[in-house]
Amino acid sequence: MTALIAAYPERGSGNNGRARMTGTVIGDWHTDVVSASGTVRTAAEGVWRWIRSAPGTYLWLVALGVTTAIQQGLSPEEARIWLGHRSTNLDHLGDDPIRVLIGSAFWTDGGGWLVYAVLFSLVHANAERWLGTLRWLAVVVLAHVGATYLSQGLLLWAIRHDEAPERAAFALDVGVSYGLAGVAAVLAYRVVLPWRVPYVLGVLLVCLPPVFVYRTFTDVGHAGAALIGFACYPLTRGRGSGWASGLRGWEDDR
Repeated sequence: MTALIAAYPERGSGNNGRARMTGTVIGDWHTDVVSASGTVRTAAEGVWRWIRSAPGTYLWLVALGVTTAIQQGLSPEEARIWLGHRSTNLDHLGDDPIRVLIGSAFWTDGGGWLVYAVLFSLVHANAERWLGTLRWLAVVVLAHVGATYLSQGLLLWAIRHDEAPERAAFALDVGVSYGLAGVAAVLAYRVVLPWRVPYVLGVLLVCLPPVFVYRTFTDVGHAGAALIGFACYPLTRGRGSGWASGLRGWEDDR
């Protein structure tokens, strides 16, 4: 009789077992959710710390996001006219240089905003974290302004020597690429030897060949901006180097 009773569980024991199993499943699920939310929170805090460490870069990027949205709401003809008023061409540089030099740095003539977000995070943010906002901004301004006058000066020479049509004085010239090229070049001094050599060669390989292949004033501007960036070595003194140390070097910049 005892054996027979033992063969059958007490009434309700199955429900209790199922309840215990359900409780275990819910407990595991809750633990996973809490762990996942903690991971997301940690990642979000890391991203926010990164953004705060390069305020100039990301304020500029936000401004580009706004102007890109405005540009996308225009028809191609309206966008051409809109950008033309902000172009650093010869005509505008002669009449109102400060306005167009500043205004042209907040508009692009093509390319998606996400592409610039990646490039700004890789190039500008790292340079700003390393150099500090004021020195980084100095490199951006020197590259943007210097490359603009170099390229447009060469275009003026070409027009006067009948190597380019007179309408080229009204060519569209806006964007952030000159500043980007200059900052990418100055970052060479952040890379330790022997890795600095291939980095410099990579920058030159991107910027120099188009000058001889396509021979446009923008190609000259990119090459000139890179050379200006390399010439900004004095601004890097006292800032250290050491990207070969990887993520540890990033932590040291904070």
